[in-house]
Amino acid sequence: MDSQALVIATVGVLGIGAQWVAWRTGWPAIVLMLAAGFIAGPITGLIDPEAAFGDLLDPMVSIGVALILFEGGLSLDYRELRHSGQAVIRLATIGVFIGWALGAAAGYYIAGLVWPVAVLFGGILIVTGPTVVIPLLRQSKIQTRPASILKWEGIVNDPTGALCAVIAYEYFRKVADSPGASLIEVVPPLIIAAIMAGLIGYAAARLIAFLFPRGAIPEYLKVPVLFSAVIGVFVLSNNIEHEAGLVAVTVMGITLANLGVSSLRSIHPFKENIAVLLVSGIFILLSASLKWEELTYLQTSWRPLAFLVALLFLVRPATVLLSLLGTAVPWNERLFIAWIAPRGIVLVAISGLFALRLDELGIEGGQLLTGLSFAVVVITVIAHGFTVEWAAKLLGVKGESRPGLLIVGATPWTIALAREMQALKTPVMIVDPSWQRLGAARREGLPFYHGEILNEATEHNLDLAPFQVLVAATDNEAYNALVCNEFAHEVGRDSVYQLGESADEDDKHALPESIRGRALFESGFGVSDTNERQEQGWVFRKTKLSDEFNFEDAQEILPDSANMLMLVRKSGTLRFFTHAARPEPRAGDTIISFTPPSLKSAEDHAAKRANKESGKERARENSKPGGEGDAGPQTA
Repeated sequence: MDSQALVIATVGVLGIGAQWVAWRTGWPAIVLMLAAGFIAGPITGLIDPEAAFGDLLDPMVSIGVALILFEGGLSLDYRELRHSGQAVIRLATIGVFIGWALGAAAGYYIAGLVWPVAVLFGGILIVTGPTVVIPLLRQSKIQTRPASILKWEGIVNDPTGALCAVIAYEYFRKVADSPGASLIEVVPPLIIAAIMAGLIGYAAARLIAFLFPRGAIPEYLKVPVLFSAVIGVFVLSNNIEHEAGLVAVTVMGITLANLGVSSLRSIHPFKENIAVLLVSGIFILLSASLKWEELTYLQTSWRPLAFLVALLFLVRPATVLLSLLGTAVPWNERLFIAWIAPRGIVLVAISGLFALRLDELGIEGGQLLTGLSFAVVVITVIAHGFTVEWAAKLLGVKGESRPGLLIVGATPWTIALAREMQALKTPVMIVDPSWQRLGAARREGLPFYHGEILNEATEHNLDLAPFQVLVAATDNEAYNALVCNEFAHEVGRDSVYQLGESADEDDKHALPESIRGRALFESGFGVSDTNERQEQGWVFRKTKLSDEFNFEDAQEILPDSANMLMLVRKSGTLRFFTHAARPEPRAGDTIISFTPPSLKSAEDHAAKRANKESGKERARENSKPGGEGDAGPQTA
């Protein structure tokens, strides 16, 4: 028990630690997790998951994969298919058969696998791993259409690849029992089993969508009930046919995502946290479980390396380019999709499972699948993970990389702010449900979105990926707090701001700090404060700092009543002056301040500058040994 607890703790530290290092460095998190697992397992022997968990390891990994696929299904909305639906359907149908055939041929002719193993492995290679693809897309900020195609393909093809492997295995098992068996005896029953599994997942989703909004499940039990239902559906469907549970949970997730169950919005932060924990844990466990003897085949032959090269530069590109012929997807996006296909957890988990089953059937070469599948994961993750940024820029599918500002509420103050941010080349968007209030933004040529920010449709009609900071500045402070609270889990609690002071201990009507955004300005200006100053002619000013002109110098030329709003780093990162924190200005930053219409007079500034210089000179004189400073401290 102590050993199991130690392994769990170590896996958690390594997995989340790798995610944190990836966040700090910008490296692909999957690469770091694989490296951490290899170091902890085969290289140092620090942990041995198989010895610690024994027969429980496989069901633990299987249930973890099921929950990850369900969470991925919850992120798929049919409305995303308006611009990418044809491509997704092609890749999920034609692409499956082309990829299976080419993968099997590469396995037989290049990797040297026997036909049964090559055919089975070719089916597994269809998967592209949402656990790897989605973090890469999120980290690299790819444009909407290619990102949507890759996300849908990864999630839909995971269970499809598993079913292809099952079909191949069942066929070879039939042939071993009764030579001369045909595909007709194998395929229809498996297709029926997959359809039954899909119907089970669909029925479970409809039941949850019926019960949750009607109060049949209390709020504190919704998450436990939902995840218990996912595990139950997965296990039940797997009893009908091996790996059919993956189909069931994927269908369940997609169905729930498109039924408009509003009560599911509250569980989104939790499910995302669960997905991060599961992905981290499973990758560490699987890479730590690898044995050196399973890598012998990779070390003693040229064939595995040649197979990996063919997989990267022949199989995947041919599959995508042939599948997307005649579609409206531009060629630069087709080429990008053809290059990005990292494999992940499902490939390793299914390969390890069928390696044992092929050995039981007496088919030679099944033991090669484990080492080869890990090699595919490592090479594709490294190759695609480290080149995704370069490929996206080269092919012109890179989204906006400079941090953007999303402004909720079209007022004279927000229009002026957006104008200043646009001048600094910061991506900015003003959102307001009133076409009339957006009139000023239209006249200024500022980007805007006409709609209610809290409407679920906005998530699909407005690409929020470029915006890392949100400012809620409507005329209603309670509404601003609601917007900040709603987007805090998506943008980050430290990146949502609003006008208005934070809760005062003496103010019984003030909104609590926990549901508000950070208060803009150190003084905590409210909506009425900014409106009043805007009417008086106050303006935004930009002040560039340098080694010769620092923050104190900037304060000297601004009126005493000026209020610092934010600073913009060279990289475009936005840092706000709030009631709770003040960023540290440095050379190269641009200060945005909200000031009265007139600056201090040149005479005042010159006088202050002279006083400052004379003060420095007196300080230098006082610091000399035996000088006037011996008489005691003086102030300027």
